Amino acid sequence: MSINILVVDDEQAIADLIEVYLKNEGFTVYKFYNGQDAFRCVESKQLDLAILDVMLPDIDGFTICRKIREKHNFPIILLTAKEEEIDKITGLTLGADDYITKPFRPLELVARVKAQLRRFTKYNSPEQKQEERLIAFSGLVLDMDARECTLNEKKLSLTPTEFSILWVLCSNRGRVVSSEELFREVWGDKYFSNSNNTVMVHIRHLREKMGDSAENPKYIKTVWGVGYKIEK
Repeated sequence: MSINILVVDDEQAIADLIEVYLKNEGFTVYKFYNGQDAFRCVESKQLDLAILDVMLPDIDGFTICRKIREKHNFPIILLTAKEEEIDKITGLTLGADDYITKPFRPLELVARVKAQLRRFTKYNSPEQKQEERLIAFSGLVLDMDARECTLNEKKLSLTPTEFSILWVLCSNRGRVVSSEELFREVWGDKYFSNSNNTVMVHIRHLREKMGDSAENPKYIKTVWGVGYKIEK
């Protein structure tokens, strides 16, 4: 079965380079140089992952990311030439799963793509035992098959990454999950010094959606210097 990847970058040389490397890995690539054409592709094609440049001539990558998340939950990787941390945080807040800063090594981007696809496939796999695909406690219900989460019977609008983080924490209730373990489990990638910031941003927005707080948590508790824990 072909894996379809959307690539959007107004720098044609970069978009063409990404296309070459992804096609060499056997992926089907839908490549565009502007946001409008990308939108039409999202609506008409069955996509498995999107790579979006933040700076585009018509519609910025943040807007495309937000619109995709209104209907789709496939992984999104943002490309940005900016070094400011706020741009990375903005992308993660809008539903992006990962980001990579230009200039980048094509092989690193390919590795990130594969890691996101592994994570997404793993948490949508029907091979897990049926009894392991539903978690319910303290008013919180996670349904792996539907990829839905409800809290006190109210549906939470979680990104795929947020759902995966919550699933890992809930599956390990009563045990501290280190930031490194959480990153490896959810992102399927090596843990680096800046990886902890990525985890922290997702945890913060997950708490906001759950109405939880770091100071007086009902669900996600921070164990300083170690990681995160959900009590049994």
